[in-house]
Amino acid sequence: MPHDTTLRHAHGPAQGVAEPVGATTEANDLRSLEAGLDRLQTDAGAVPGHWRRLAASVVPPIVFVILLIIVWQLYVVIAQPRPDIIPGPADVAAALGQAWDTGRLQEAVATSLERGVIGFLIAIVVGTPIGLLLAEVRPIRRAVGPIISGLQVLPSVAWVPAAIIWFGLSDATVYFVILMGAIPSIVNGLIAGIEQVPPQLRRVGTVLGASRWQLATAVILPAALPGYLAGLKQGWAFSWRSLMAAEIIAMGGTIGFGLGSMLQNSRDLADLAGVLGTILVILAIGVLIELVFFGPLERRMLKRRGLLITGGAR
Repeated sequence: MPHDTTLRHAHGPAQGVAEPVGATTEANDLRSLEAGLDRLQTDAGAVPGHWRRLAASVVPPIVFVILLIIVWQLYVVIAQPRPDIIPGPADVAAALGQAWDTGRLQEAVATSLERGVIGFLIAIVVGTPIGLLLAEVRPIRRAVGPIISGLQVLPSVAWVPAAIIWFGLSDATVYFVILMGAIPSIVNGLIAGIEQVPPQLRRVGTVLGASRWQLATAVILPAALPGYLAGLKQGWAFSWRSLMAAEIIAMGGTIGFGLGSMLQNSRDLADLAGVLGTILVILAIGVLIELVFFGPLERRMLKRRGLLITGGAR
């Protein structure tokens, strides 16, 4: 960078002016590099409007669910099974309506969503630096990487008994199980994304004067976003599954009333309609998170990289 070198010679170290200018220029160069790579293959075709994209992502699942309910109702009408074995859609809706009237459904949804979101955010804060560290420092990765992969395949429910012994029947038990389920997925997703970053990006960042921290955060991490986002999606799935497992097993004490507790209560009462209704609510929340948060985020990222087919191609 001749211009930055000239500034350093002209002002000298005593004036303390050239170093901030050089650092700012290098940071701008790194941001320009990232933006240029993102826009290099951007599709210039027509981009559908917001409501059209929303309809395209929301309407097909709704239509499919309606068809499933119709088939379900037809089976109940034709086969006439015992209601305690296979309740109809009306029975399940009545069970959910009763839970809504008593306030149990609202309390369960609010409690589980709060736990799930907070636990997932903590997992991101913990898992992201661990993933960067393991990806960038090979000796640590060789030592710790297999353990992280083993933790990812370990069922989260296995942590519940130990967490109850350590933390008792408290929210700390639930959060611990969530973290042990989500962090390994986030770490491995970030490592996989970094492994797919072209080596040329590292060299360009080094030539532009990036420090090791700048190289990791301003070049490597943005370039690894597809794998990182995949890890986040899987981390959320594990968070939600771990939360339900913890709420089903760990009941009582200071643990609040969540969807897992509601599911277990319905089972204790042999209320299959309530069980199925709670399962549908748990499933609906998972689908809603995907449609509202992860789906748009993934499309935006793919669009920036020129990987999203727009217009009439889809």
